[in-house]
Amino acid sequence: MFAIGRVINPRTARSQLIGAMTMGLSMALHEEGVTDPRFGHVINGDLAGYHIAACADAQDIEATWIDEHDPHYNPMGAKGAGEIGIVGVAAAITNAVYHATGIRIRDLPITPDKLLA
Repeated sequence: MFAIGRVINPRTARSQLIGAMTMGLSMALHEEGVTDPRFGHVINGDLAGYHIAACADAQDIEATWIDEHDPHYNPMGAKGAGEIGIVGVAAAITNAVYHATGIRIRDLPITPDKLLA
């Protein structure tokens, strides 16, 4: 549930929130920038080996929002939904992994090798 002010276009707001939540899922479980420890160059510098979550990876996500009035924001009461949906997703997934396994992961993405170490 999100507090995004007055929603002008529910379809667009829903799409923005679901897209952002999918990005958070991707951050927690897939996205990793690998660097060469000797020189600091990015090793996976193309998208061929850089997996990101897509809509097919997150089929049952629901986006709901609180119908709120914020008189201090602007006269219309609208805020940008933008990327607010990404906030908290990686933390929620990391905490779910902790509660399921007892292992606290503090370095994303969460990968099997980090759970077996």
